[in-house]
Amino acid sequence: MTIYSQHAARGKTQILATYQGPDGVVSKTVTSLAEPRLAVPVVDALNRISAFATVPVSIHDRRERRVGRYPRTHLAALTDPAARAALLGGAHSLWYEYVCLRLHQALVDLESAVSVLPDTVSRAIRSELESEKHGLQAGLAEFSGTSSEGDPETERCWEFGHPFVKYDDGLDTLSDKTREQLDRRESGLTSEEREKAVAALRVLVTAHSQGGDEWASLDDPSCRLFTEPYDSDGFYLTIEAPEPDDDETSWEIEVSRWTPDDPEEEPGNHTSATGHTVVGCTLPVPPTAEEIAHLLKCADENPLLLAEWAETPAGTALSGTAMVVTERYDL
Repeated sequence: MTIYSQHAARGKTQILATYQGPDGVVSKTVTSLAEPRLAVPVVDALNRISAFATVPVSIHDRRERRVGRYPRTHLAALTDPAARAALLGGAHSLWYEYVCLRLHQALVDLESAVSVLPDTVSRAIRSELESEKHGLQAGLAEFSGTSSEGDPETERCWEFGHPFVKYDDGLDTLSDKTREQLDRRESGLTSEEREKAVAALRVLVTAHSQGGDEWASLDDPSCRLFTEPYDSDGFYLTIEAPEPDDDETSWEIEVSRWTPDDPEEEPGNHTSATGHTVVGCTLPVPPTAEEIAHLLKCADENPLLLAEWAETPAGTALSGTAMVVTERYDL
């Protein structure tokens, strides 16, 4: 329910919290830092934390043609480090667990950014998270009719359906499109199948965040990751989780190449093309996020490695990895 920014003042950089108060929009100084570069990761993490904490309790859960509410249990993690593990253990819904995972990542990023700052700054930021949590809880209590006259007042106003946050986290995590995509993905799944889908989502999203590959994208956070590094000569890599309602439980790693629709054009320098799989790795056990992140880092650091992987014989591991080629396909 708060938007954070940085502002130069008197030779220092102030971190500002802006929110809706009883009399309108208010800005206050959270803390001051000696250098702007120190404020950037703090402001970024605080904005993500505020958005991931606020939006789930500000919208309806419309899965399965009903109108419900998302949990508010994630709010405990804002101020209680011991509660953060719970952000990675639920299975309420694909979208909610996706947001909880991203909230966990944002809290870890904030902790890392604050670790190099003075104790006075750390205390100010912890106090700010307390204010954010209290404001949300007070607003929710009033909205649900569970507040009482003895409850302490809050200076921050919250309104269901109108969260005051910075939405853009770079992955459209909080967009209607992403939420609807994940809702469709889990439609009709049993609770056990949904748990499997959530587990796959955590692997893919965590790998994406660790991979360091600016060319990687989560085509679908719950099942598919795609990367096509610059200068890869038309080759690309996909990592796909199995369908949660399918008996097949194997993950698939595929190296593919764009084939120009016009045979006179060169691969990688075409106007239109069709993708064709060159080699595939059917994994006997699900990969870890670290294993997938390693694949992304390899492709990011050496794009031409994809062409080398495409030449890998069946039964041989992709160079520098433990992923064994199980299928080869003719272009």
